[in-house]
Amino acid sequence: MANHISLGQVVVDAKSNEITAIPKLLEMLDLSGALVTIDAMGCQTEIASKIVDAGGDYVLSVKDNQPTLHQDLIFFFADHHADGFARVNVRRYETHEHGHGRDEMRFYSICPVPDDLADQERWRKLRAIGLGTSNTVRDGKECIERRYYILSRFVSGKRFAGAVRSHWSIENRLHWQLDVTFQEDQSRIRKGHADANFSSLRRTALSLLKYNHTKKVGIKNKRLLAALNDDYLTEVLAGK
Repeated sequence: MANHISLGQVVVDAKSNEITAIPKLLEMLDLSGALVTIDAMGCQTEIASKIVDAGGDYVLSVKDNQPTLHQDLIFFFADHHADGFARVNVRRYETHEHGHGRDEMRFYSICPVPDDLADQERWRKLRAIGLGTSNTVRDGKECIERRYYILSRFVSGKRFAGAVRSHWSIENRLHWQLDVTFQEDQSRIRKGHADANFSSLRRTALSLLKYNHTKKVGIKNKRLLAALNDDYLTEVLAGK
């Protein structure tokens, strides 16, 4: 997370989906002491157990694929938000940002698991529940979005906020870069394992370019420089 690099990937079989691929990927990684964030597709009891068994902790996004749990989280936070969380232990954190023509406020709340939370016995080492609320104003129009989470550790509000923000930054810092800089979505490489192999090469190249600090330019220009200048290419490959 701190280095913004890709450590592994698993190809999703054409007849399968991410739910079966995620456990395979987790087995490839050392999760000891890690705080693992996964979006709603990966909010599965088996995946939570795998993370805990590997010595890690989880922050799982909850949506309608876990309908009973999702509705309980919505009710809990709506109920306690009404009186400022006066009846429960809560850790909170908020951020305020302005840029790119918009004002954005983010509010994070995390509470210990309530005794009456639905389905809690199904989730290994479940310790906390969280809510992340973003309030964005652009061109005078307000947009409010809420996301709900379950966690295996009752972390600080700041730590919870950092985990949530860092997870969604993957879309901007990894997937967006792969699409825009490396044109991954336009790739028509399909034969055999070539698509998976080239995907690994793109992520490796992106990680090397991000790690390089000898040139103060964007990733796209770093890639162009590496193609035109053998000395700079050597710096990138050497991890300078």
